Amino acid sequence: MNTHTPSGASPSALMPEAQAMLDSPARTALREAASALDVAEQFHMPLEMCLALAQMARCYRGLQALGPAEWYLEQSYRWASVLGGIDQSLELLCQMSEVSCAVAEQLRHGDAKRADAALERTRDRAFEASAMAAHVADPEWEIKVLMRISDVLDRCGDHDDAVALQSRAMHLIYNSHAGSNSADVCAPAIQLPVES
Repeated sequence: MNTHTPSGASPSALMPEAQAMLDSPARTALREAASALDVAEQFHMPLEMCLALAQMARCYRGLQALGPAEWYLEQSYRWASVLGGIDQSLELLCQMSEVSCAVAEQLRHGDAKRADAALERTRDRAFEASAMAAHVADPEWEIKVLMRISDVLDRCGDHDDAVALQSRAMHLIYNSHAGSNSADVCAPAIQLPVES
């Protein structure tokens, strides 16, 4: 499987024209990420593949090449699923939903059909992330994911769903504060020994 570029296209062909010829730190980072991916592909270890593909996605995103960024995130997500780690998969789902939302916004006035398809991908990913978030061990991480996904859904125009996720996050925040306060109240006072 070719994991370097979608459809085997050259990296410069996947970037906005204004960025394609620029030599910049972002382009240097992309070349380094591609080298790291070359090494990872030699061994096909799931963690290394997941991380290398995600780094490629970040580099393309930094260059405003959203199509390739989304493609690399999808490949990274597949490897994360092999790993079985929920936190990495959840982070990638959040990034995928943010990128596909940005794709939809970019296409909104030029290609309504592709913009609608990007919005549908965004919603699917956002709802998958919100369901997955309920299974993380750290409630702080769950709150951050819910707020992040809520923002994406709000940008998609799904205001009711966005508010529902914000409410879920606020409920978690309230419960965590209420739990810590009650623990303070219930904790027995520590008696220090009295020196004679």
